[in-house]
Amino acid sequence: MQLKIMPKKKRLSAGRVPLILFLCQMISALEVPLDPKLLEDLVQPPTITQQSPKDYIIDPRENIVIQCEAKGKPPPSFSWTRNGTHFDIDKDPLVTMKPGSGTLIINIMSEGKAETYEGVYQCTARNERGAAISNNIVVRPSRSPLWTKEKLEPITLRNGQSLVLPCRPPVGLPPPIIFWMDNSFQRLPQSERVSQGLNGDLYFSNVLPEDTREDYICYARFNHTQTIQQKQPISVKVISVDELNDTIAANLSDTEFYSAKSSRERPPTFLTPEGNASNKEELRGNVLSLECIAEGLPTPIIYWIKEDGILPINRTFYKNFKKTLQIIHVSEADSGNYQCIAKNALGAIHHTISVTVKAAPYWIMAPQNLVLSPGEDGTLICRANGKPKPRISWLTNGVPVEIAPDDPSRKIDGDTIIFSNVQERSSAVYQCNASNEYGYLLANAFVNVLAEQPRILTPTNTLYQVIANRPALLDCAFFGSPLPTIEWFKGAKGSALHEDIYVLHENGTLEIPVAQKDSTGTYTCVARNKLGMAKNEVHLEIKDPTRIIKQPEYAVVQRGSTVSFECKVKHDHTLIPTVIWLKDNSELPSDERFTVDKDHLVIADVSDDDSGTYTCMANTTLDNVSASAVLSVVAPTPTPAPVYDVPNPPFDLELTNPLDKSVQLSWTPGDDNNSPITKFIIEYEDTMHEAGLWHHHTEVSGTQTTAQLKLSPYVNYSFRVMAENSIGRSLPSEASEQYLTKAAEPDKNPMAVEGLGSEPDNLVITWKPLNGFESNGPGLQYKVSWRQKDGDDEWTSVVVANVSKYIVSGTPTFVPYLIKVQALNDVGFAPEPAIVMGHSGEDLPMVAPGNVRVTVVNSTLAEVHWDPVPLKSIRGHLQGYRIYYWKAQSPSKRNRRHIEKKILTFQGSKTHGMLPGLEPFSHYTLNVRVVNGKGEGPASADQVFNTPEGVPSAPSSLKIVNPTLDSLTLEWDPPSHPNGILTEYTLKYQPINSTHELGPLVDLKIPANKTRWTLKNLNFSTRYKFYFYAQTSAGSGSQITEEAVTTMDEGAGKAMASRQVDIATQGWFIGLMCAVALLILILLIVCFIRRNKGGKYPVKEKEDARADPEIQPMKEDDGTFGEYSDAEDHKPLKKGSRTPSDRTVKKEDSDDSLVDYGEGVNGQFNEDGSFIGQYSGKKEKEPAEGNESSEAPSPVNAMNSFV
Repeated sequence: MQLKIMPKKKRLSAGRVPLILFLCQMISALEVPLDPKLLEDLVQPPTITQQSPKDYIIDPRENIVIQCEAKGKPPPSFSWTRNGTHFDIDKDPLVTMKPGSGTLIINIMSEGKAETYEGVYQCTARNERGAAISNNIVVRPSRSPLWTKEKLEPITLRNGQSLVLPCRPPVGLPPPIIFWMDNSFQRLPQSERVSQGLNGDLYFSNVLPEDTREDYICYARFNHTQTIQQKQPISVKVISVDELNDTIAANLSDTEFYSAKSSRERPPTFLTPEGNASNKEELRGNVLSLECIAEGLPTPIIYWIKEDGILPINRTFYKNFKKTLQIIHVSEADSGNYQCIAKNALGAIHHTISVTVKAAPYWIMAPQNLVLSPGEDGTLICRANGKPKPRISWLTNGVPVEIAPDDPSRKIDGDTIIFSNVQERSSAVYQCNASNEYGYLLANAFVNVLAEQPRILTPTNTLYQVIANRPALLDCAFFGSPLPTIEWFKGAKGSALHEDIYVLHENGTLEIPVAQKDSTGTYTCVARNKLGMAKNEVHLEIKDPTRIIKQPEYAVVQRGSTVSFECKVKHDHTLIPTVIWLKDNSELPSDERFTVDKDHLVIADVSDDDSGTYTCMANTTLDNVSASAVLSVVAPTPTPAPVYDVPNPPFDLELTNPLDKSVQLSWTPGDDNNSPITKFIIEYEDTMHEAGLWHHHTEVSGTQTTAQLKLSPYVNYSFRVMAENSIGRSLPSEASEQYLTKAAEPDKNPMAVEGLGSEPDNLVITWKPLNGFESNGPGLQYKVSWRQKDGDDEWTSVVVANVSKYIVSGTPTFVPYLIKVQALNDVGFAPEPAIVMGHSGEDLPMVAPGNVRVTVVNSTLAEVHWDPVPLKSIRGHLQGYRIYYWKAQSPSKRNRRHIEKKILTFQGSKTHGMLPGLEPFSHYTLNVRVVNGKGEGPASADQVFNTPEGVPSAPSSLKIVNPTLDSLTLEWDPPSHPNGILTEYTLKYQPINSTHELGPLVDLKIPANKTRWTLKNLNFSTRYKFYFYAQTSAGSGSQITEEAVTTMDEGAGKAMASRQVDIATQGWFIGLMCAVALLILILLIVCFIRRNKGGKYPVKEKEDARADPEIQPMKEDDGTFGEYSDAEDHKPLKKGSRTPSDRTVKKEDSDDSLVDYGEGVNGQFNEDGSFIGQYSGKKEKEPAEGNESSEAPSPVNAMNSFV
């Protein structure tokens, strides 16, 4: 358990990541904003918060300050070691320690020397809970020695020769910065021909007469002491051909005149480094600097390549006219052979530099402070990497753990310390040291054992006010050890708030994502752990949002007139809004012509300067809203009134300043037609790739008539311009002249790179090709590379044409591959592409799930468990597991051709699932198969199980026959789904009087083998209501109801039945119905004829006048919803039927219907139900069941319906 100190939090990030701060569980001594009262009694081991750097170079002219700051409770005391032994500061009068701190101040300005205090220092901060130590701080004074005196002879050489001017500065601490200047302190110009090397020497690839000078001076600047040392000036004289001929002519006859060239042209040779190959070693994270400087005539040009790869694009830089290659943030992957090539017109040479990247230790996982309560367990993990691999050692309270006092709760396992059943005495500070030959890392992490009751730090009765429909965040900053659990309640007796409506953050904050008016109230936060409980109340008020219900509107006015903008604000009555007006997002001009009242801004005597955007801004303490309108000032309307229209098209387009990737376009605006032009829209056509198709390029202000356009390589551009004002947009201008940009290498690689196998032995690599515009040049191709992810194979590459797919054959089945696709054209390659991971083709799984177990939950539900199939045997992406199950056929159905099997699919790696919708009292068989992207694996061994008895369905029918004066006979059919062995039937009945009141209920049990029963001794001429249902050992099933009436007497009953039947069959009744139908048909024919002749009726005219073209009658094509239909859905429901038309089963009919497990046949289960897959299978149609009446339309009932 880790004790968390939860600070107050007013806002959360979009992802609702909780702002959790652990009590002293910090990296780099993170400050925890604990409550001051809490700090008074909360003990804490020391933590180093500030210290001097490991390599500490000091200025010998100033006092030495070695920092060491720490915090803890109680405040720690400090001590120092120097060169591994105790440093007694009390014995040295020049050394003092800052009060309340471990920082040393060594006063060397008054007396003493910095060299006296050179050494290795380490600080220890200690209190009763442990001791923390600092890094080893190596203190060295800076040095800036003088140049040794030397006599430099003048250098004379011929034009075109190479030259190296040595600098060789004195060795200082830290090393100096070198630069070359003349006597006037002006930097000497450098170029591809003349440049300064990394060692400070000045290199000339070939000299020219203008290189002659007597003041080549090398300077060394020592930044730490702010001093500059100067080398003796070097004199260089370059003799040209003319000077050489004059000298020879003075000593020779006229016939022996010297006519040789200054120096013959020559191929390059390297000035540095020497030879054909060299080695370079650099540390991870540093800057790798490689240098090649060559001489030759003409001046060579330097190129760089990496022999076994491509130079990292975002980390590679060229310095010193490409003579120096720099790679920043170098890593082990940058090791390899780098080749520099020097080339001129006469030849080329190369030099190979073998680079090895080593690494000082760096953290993989630094140990973090651990706060535990007594009896808990925890771990400290210290993981570092480097090259070579660093060695991990542990210390406790600054002492190697091997010789430290034993702690029974502590066990060291390499880079991990495991704590079990800690007690208060287990508190200590542990140090992890990771070191190799290139450096070390030291980290302090304490274990603090605390037992604290929960405390809530948020002030009580805090009031939160939030605008409706916005999130509300209620704070509950807390701490405790063990870590308390947090619950929120609303109101005095409210139940705990749950995550279905609210969001409970780990730092205790309660979030209401969309606060409504009914969210107002008092909320209580309760923090609990095993030591106690704390609670706090806060209050939430929800306010109406501020709205601008009448916004300012765009206005066009004449100079000298008056304009008014309206801004009406509606706000919560408890909030007071402040309304301000802005012009062009600045304050209104200080001018008496501008007047502001409650809802209006009025501008009198409008001038051209008043044109602009006016914004009304309403602010409250909780929200703000704004609305803007544009004011356009025009000249007074002439007579006749001007016509406002869209602008005329711009004309006279001209392209100037053509560059490789830009060009300047200028144009002349057309007439604005009395409405100022607000912007120009520039479009382009690529006549090479998409002739006739215009694309949007950019937009500029209506005041501009030129635009600098950025261009892409290898595009034949043509431009056109459109103007826009408040009325609309003009027609396009005439197209400009065409401008073809130069080709370049692609600047992007194809997207959507994927690797999927279509067969078990191949890998299909696909990508989205670049379009012609993105190709940047002719000859677009793709370099496709791949290698196995987990192997040591080199990349295999192939260059393909401009296609979108490449198939690699002969691959192992379902193996991960690393894939990259790089675009290239005739100019060169695109940047290094991103690496994606794919898989070769899948094959069917080889192994069936094992150890299949079935647990029957109830009569309609069973739970299945199985052991997972090993991943290697799946041979593909695990899709899930599929259960096949079927019911044993009854003897009457065994002659069917096949068994109806049902399938349930459970996605992912689940190893159990629920089988819903089983039939009670049935015999089932099932097996399980694993599924991957290729298909199903073999089936497991069949498992059989039986479902217990369930309650039966309602009897299939119930009829009352042979009514007499005192008896009624009931006939019925057994339930269509007995779901077990029927034990008996239950018949309940009661009389109904003329006011529909029910009489006493009679309960009667009937043997299960009966299908007919006669009730005697009933009252004559009395209506009875019957309730009838079957029973099994599992209980009572659904009931069916019916009503019937005993007769008044034998004759009356027969006469009434006869009359009731005759009413429906007599000729006069049939004739009357036919006459009514004929009359309706005649009326419809007359209306149809009059309508076709154009006749109108007053009612129709009124309807036409009120007709709304947007109101269309609802169209019902077939009376169905969605895409589901069935032939029987179009039939009307029978009287008394309660079966829905979509054949869904009512929940009351089955406690285990698929409705409870998911939606439709593809329902999803939660973790309890375990069903997250698909349900499929054929199911026989079942008659509707329920509390329904199947009363036949008898003559007696027909007569009663007329009463």
